Amino acid sequence: MTAQGGVAPTALSGQVALVTGASSGLGRATALGLARAGADLILLARSEHDLQAVAQDVEALGRRALVCPVDLASGPALIEAVQQAIPSLGRLDMLVNNAATDVPGSVLDLGAEEWDHVLDVNLRAPFLLAKAAFPHMQRAGRGTIINVSSVAGKRGWANASAYCASKFGLTGFTQALAAEGKPHGIRACVVYPGGMATSWGTFDAHARADQKPPAASPTDALAPKRVADLLVWMCAAPPELVLNEVVVTPLNEGGWP
Repeated sequence: MTAQGGVAPTALSGQVALVTGASSGLGRATALGLARAGADLILLARSEHDLQAVAQDVEALGRRALVCPVDLASGPALIEAVQQAIPSLGRLDMLVNNAATDVPGSVLDLGAEEWDHVLDVNLRAPFLLAKAAFPHMQRAGRGTIINVSSVAGKRGWANASAYCASKFGLTGFTQALAAEGKPHGIRACVVYPGGMATSWGTFDAHARADQKPPAASPTDALAPKRVADLLVWMCAAPPELVLNEVVVTPLNEGGWP
């Protein structure tokens, strides 16, 4: 693999990708990977300051970047941001639903509002964004939607019921989306990363809530860039090649899937 995961620098030239959670971690690494492959970016996250820093890195690679600071839990604001962003760059070819959140706690202790917040960000936002992206991809006759789940979408964990439920739900949603997109050349894929070495919570947005911070060894925690390389490769893969589900874990994370 090259630094771009085996993807040529012009593989995505002229295409536009929207990445959520793009201000840090896997989202940032994915945005930069897509830019290196030639794509322009629509960057979504809550922090405008952090998004601007990523946008500068994208522009330094010779690509355009549009910053959309928005709370993914706010449906109307999210829809408005996307409706304004897509026409600005003229098209949308790829959607990477990467952003996620968690409110740890037992079923007995977890409040209904906390449950709703996790599902709003982790499941409702991907639905709204896919719904917004689909017509643009349908008109183009092609497109790729990647929903980033978690190994917690394969097995439930104590004290992470809302997170696990949202990630299990993301699987069903992706499968339905893939079936609806297939006649239009739209691919929908779900990726299940294991623990990653990022700063989100105790581990990252795609790891269970009770894990300890990762060890330095790359065999104990995935580097976000390595996972991002995979996502970029999936976006640049020939249209006839469809990866429906991918589980990716560090070498020493046992018991998966």
